[in-house]
Parts: sequence; C-alpha cells; structure tokens
Amino acid sequence: MSEPTAYPQSNAPDEVPVCPRHTDRVSYVRCQRCGRPVCPECQRPAAVGVQCVDCVREGAKTIRQGRTIFGGDVAAIGGRPLVTLTIIGICVAVFVGQMAIPSLTDDVAFAPYLGDTQPWRFLTSAFAHAPNNFLHIGFNMWALWMMGQYLEPMLGRARFAALYLISAFGGSVVYLLLAFPHSIAQLNNRDYGPWETAAVGASGAVFGLFGAFLILQRRLGRSAATMYATIAINAVIGFVVPGIAWQAHLGGFLVGIACAAVFAYLGKRPEVGGTQRASFAIHWIALAGITVLLVVLAVAKYAVTTSPI
Repeated sequence: MSEPTAYPQSNAPDEVPVCPRHTDRVSYVRCQRCGRPVCPECQRPAAVGVQCVDCVREGAKTIRQGRTIFGGDVAAIGGRPLVTLTIIGICVAVFVGQMAIPSLTDDVAFAPYLGDTQPWRFLTSAFAHAPNNFLHIGFNMWALWMMGQYLEPMLGRARFAALYLISAFGGSVVYLLLAFPHSIAQLNNRDYGPWETAAVGASGAVFGLFGAFLILQRRLGRSAATMYATIAINAVIGFVVPGIAWQAHLGGFLVGIACAAVFAYLGKRPEVGGTQRASFAIHWIALAGITVLLVVLAVAKYAVTTSPI
C-alpha cells in the first residue's frame, strides 16, 4: 500500500507545528494516521479523531467499491447516465447531419444486400433515423432516456453500452435472417422486398432495453406490468404501420432478453469461507458468445442466400 505524501517536518520539540499543506497555519491537532499537524480545512472526521486529506485519499484506494447485483457501481446510482446521454447526443447529431446531407442516410442505413460487403451498417443504422421524421427520433430518444436512466446505473456504464450495441446488432441480424432476395416475378412487379429495403432507427436497440427491463425486474422481484402494455402497443404498431422494420424490433427484443439473462443469472460464486463472492468476468465472456453467435448466423445467411440478379 502506498504511503501518504511526505512533507518536510523536523518535529523538533521547540518547533511550532504547522499544517504541511498550509504552512502559514499553526495547528496542534494531528492526523490519527500519519501524525502530522492538520489545519481545520484539511481535517476529515475519522472513527477516532481526524485524518488529513492525504491519508483519507490513500485509504479510499484500499476500499472495495460496492456493486449492484448486476455488477453496476453503487456509487453511480443517482448520477447522470453518461452513456445514455452520449447515445442520444450521437443520434441527434446524426439526425441533423441527415437533414443537412441527404446522402448520409443511404451511407449508414442497413440493407441486407449490403451487409456482407459493408458490415458496419449493422450498427450505424441504430444511430440514424428517418430524415425529417421528428416523431421517429423523438419516440426512440424518449424511450432510450426512460430506460437508460434506470438501467445504466443498475448495470454500470460498460454493461449498459454493451447491451445497447449488441441489441442493435441483433436487430439488424434478425432483419437479415427474415429477409430473402427478390424473385424474378417480384422484380417484374418492381417489388424488391426487404432484401433491398434499407432500415434505420434505434428501435431495435430500444426494444433490447425493453426486453432487458423485463428480465431484470423479474430478477429483482419487481413489477413490470406497464412495460408489457408498452411492448404490446409497439408490437402492434410495427405490424400495422407500413415502413416499420418489425423484424429489427423482434431481434433487438430477443437479444436484449439474452443479455439481461446473463446479467441476472451469471456472475455469482459459491460461498467461500462463509463469505459470498461475486465475479462478473463471466458477463463479458457470455456477451462475447452472444455476439459471436449473431456473427455466425449472419455469415451463414449470406453463405446460403443467392440473388437472381
């Protein structure tokens, strides 16, 4: 363990004790840990007496930070959801860019026939929205904010970011899996089908957050009744309103459930020496496994699919 910063102090009997940080201040109160004089400004209450700010800082390094049941930092609960705000900021910036540069939408949207040669579209599409459609981006950002400010502190920033990105990727993969190249008859009718229909929006990732919310609430023994209604309404809209990629919604929802199951039911070790220990490294291994599975499914889809063109 590192020691507090050493300040020059001769400790001669006739020396006037001064605070090492504020040498113009005389103090006869000493730190209970290092024994140096400490002025009122540098004093911090301790179990017995006071400690100086340097000893308090060094002591904090040895204290293990509390974790939620899902691996989030307890200290972050109640703080600003930085990952959520960052994602919202990126989506808004991209939306502004789409209105300023019309070709940007085509550059980042996901279409199955482009995914094998331009794989970044699997993710970039989750940060773009229908140009000039404020309702589209407005609803997604509202839902992202509502879910993010609850889930991010619970999971921690890294896990929440992984949940969002993997759900977004899963939404694109399922959209691919349920899309098929057009037939000659469809081409003659100018019906190109979903194989060439581009999709944009954070809806797949948002549905992933919905799915995760259901699992985590169940793990905590809390009610999620209102979310069932929200999911049902959005599912109906996805099938009734034309132009909505319900396949991406379904994919994001299923992948979000899978990721949440990892957070909720993996990561606990048996009791050792009477003390229950938690290891959350398995979370990242399992998330990597889910991602690899999605990649394999996408590669397999392209391997077995041929286009008549």
